[in-house]
Amino acid sequence: MITVTVCVGSSCHIKGAREMIARFNEFLTKKGLEDMVELKGSFCMERCGEGINWKINDEILSSSSAEEGAKMFRKKVLNALKEKTPEGPAEGPGGRRI
Repeated sequence: MITVTVCVGSSCHIKGAREMIARFNEFLTKKGLEDMVELKGSFCMERCGEGINWKINDEILSSSSAEEGAKMFRKKVLNALKEKTPEGPAEGPGGRRI
């Protein structure tokens, strides 16, 4: 399972962390990946000046906006899933293409 953690501290919240979490969740639901990716919140990651902070497993990332974060999230999550399975995530739960 891939773990995605989004900072929900006050600085990231003001910059759009809530919207970014909603976009991440929408993508996971749309692609049927809820059982493959754990999405959770965290308090301050101590990188407040860098944007909205989040991480995939142990890779810390920063996004200037929820939109940029959502684009990066889609790319990084799909790449991480491909690394976990040699043939890549051709189908999600229920046989849906991702």
